[in-house]
Amino acid sequence: MNVYDIIRKPIITEKSMTDMEDNKYTFEVEKHATKAEIKSAVEEVFGVKVQRVNTMNMRGKMKRQGAHQGRRPSWKKAIVKLTEDSKSIEFFDGME
Repeated sequence: MNVYDIIRKPIITEKSMTDMEDNKYTFEVEKHATKAEIKSAVEEVFGVKVQRVNTMNMRGKMKRQGAHQGRRPSWKKAIVKLTEDSKSIEFFDGME
């Protein structure tokens, strides 16, 4: 699996922006990726050192359109904590 397949997109919310002050960054990742794969992908793509990775399986929300209802796809979220001596991820610098 390619490292760019593991990290799908960053998650930009009010809570994730607050966590950036503590060197924590939130990403949507491949559903079957392990913590070790996520750690190595973030280190390779952004050139930082990762201290810890926490993952959560997010269940898709129920949605309806008139009489029809369905479910959005489930996905996986990863919160990556960088080491203290590691620089911040440049992708998020303009968003703080």
